[in-house]
Amino acid sequence: MTDLTFDLPDADATRAFGLALARELRAGDLVMLTGDLGAGKTTLTQGIGAGLGIRGQVASPTFIIARVHPPLADGPYLVHVDAYRLGSLDEVEALDLDASLDESVTVVEWGQDLVESLAEDRLEITIERPRGNAPTVGGAGDRDGTGEAEQPADASAPDDLESPEAGVRRVTVRALGDRWADFDRAASALRAAVSSSAAGSAADLGDAGPGAQDLAANPAAEK
Repeated sequence: MTDLTFDLPDADATRAFGLALARELRAGDLVMLTGDLGAGKTTLTQGIGAGLGIRGQVASPTFIIARVHPPLADGPYLVHVDAYRLGSLDEVEALDLDASLDESVTVVEWGQDLVESLAEDRLEITIERPRGNAPTVGGAGDRDGTGEAEQPADASAPDDLESPEAGVRRVTVRALGDRWADFDRAASALRAAVSSSAAGSAADLGDAGPGAQDLAANPAAEK
């Protein structure tokens, strides 16, 4: 088990980190993303999608739980899962994620304590706002990181995208299993990408056209 921790100054840096991370990923990889609403989990997944060269714009899949993005060329599919509304292991198993795991890169938001059984080899990425950072944006009552008041609990969950004013994020990457035994090499590439992103924008997010396939509908969204 290896941990890597660094700071991301803005949303562009978060996407650049995802872009660099995608170069280290291959079919069969599981990536778990943990962090408050608005921390930037979907922003990070956008970078991963751009790096993998997938079809369709990556957005929060909250209401349909999961989307499957096919590649534009050779490469793995991206399965993007939002487990925000899943309350049990049975609901996770109903998605049948293990059926597509071997041929896809699977990224799961809000998957802690729910999807670890899918793969012993995985990356667990936690995104946090350091204490004292951005006292207005991300403060009490600010669920989505935009500075707006928190909505009622039954309101639709916002996309987990960073506001340009959202401030620094602290990212911890935990590499588990034999697949990531050489994670120190990957960590060097990730550090370099994060450092260089401070001097420029992240790469183009790629094709925003149709092509993503909804894997499962969220019954709660139909009520």
